[in-house]
Amino acid sequence: WMLLAVNAIITAMVAVSFGSYASDAFTDSSDWVKPFAVLVLVVMTALNVLGSQTVARAQTIVVVVVVGMLTVFSIATWSSADMDLLAFSGYPPFADIVSSVALTFFAFLGFGVITFTAKDLADPERQLPRAVYLALAIATVVYLGVSIGVFGTLTVQEVIDSGGTALAVAAEPTLGQAGYWMMTVTALFATAGATNSGLFPATGLADEMAARGQFPPVMGARVGGRASIGIVVTAIAAIILAVFLDLNAIASIGSAVALIVFALVTLGHLRIRRHTGANLWVLLIADLTTVVVLVSFTLTTLVDEPGTLIALLVILALSVVLDLVWKSRRPEGAETV
Repeated sequence: WMLLAVNAIITAMVAVSFGSYASDAFTDSSDWVKPFAVLVLVVMTALNVLGSQTVARAQTIVVVVVVGMLTVFSIATWSSADMDLLAFSGYPPFADIVSSVALTFFAFLGFGVITFTAKDLADPERQLPRAVYLALAIATVVYLGVSIGVFGTLTVQEVIDSGGTALAVAAEPTLGQAGYWMMTVTALFATAGATNSGLFPATGLADEMAARGQFPPVMGARVGGRASIGIVVTAIAAIILAVFLDLNAIASIGSAVALIVFALVTLGHLRIRRHTGANLWVLLIADLTTVVVLVSFTLTTLVDEPGTLIALLVILALSVVLDLVWKSRRPEGAETV
């Protein structure tokens, strides 16, 4: 249930990011951020309902455009970067750096989505590991390149002041107004693609968990014979979050829930590591670092955001209650392995 929730939260966050760029590009008012966020959620939900082949084709176009544009951005901004802005002397306290790592889990949650494509691959045992490792390598290089480009061009305060449009603002000093618009278009493609990716696993997750008896059978049902309940629930939850919460609150909630999910998944992996062949020390180190980041994030960030902390606790409590209520009423023999 928490994994389903975190997918909805991620989807809401990137949809609001899309709304920020779209509002900045097409209107002069921030009042359009939420409507644009809802629009991209509705469009991407419809695209997912059409089928995985449609999603794959659209996502391929998005990835090619985004990676190409971000490469141009990185090269251009690096050539004129102010190295003084990247000096260690300007870094925040170490505790703040550790807690900020929590937000990077958002960026890497997408790699979990890759595993949901296994049923659509011709040779998943060979293709899936290659896809994950290649995606990790490419994304890490791109993230580092973009981060250095942004913070080598803008001060931290300028990045904060630019809000959800930092990439476009950072491109302007080097590439001019054309660079600003180039990165705006890139961001629109990237956030639309990320919204698509956030919605994509909802159908497979709900179907699989319903088949195994972990979710009620209704979660594997179809609306109108086409749209899965899983994606409908995810889309509705994402729309509610996008409409009623701001970008920072959604990011904080999503980061915390994601860290909890990662910690629990890794803890559960300890029980089946002999079957999977996983290295014990890798699992232990992964779990330890995840817990350290979660605790640090809670103490340095969530304590100053009581509303966000309450929302997080409600999501966690709701996940537990839904699980307990369903399993207490589940018909005998409904669970499968």
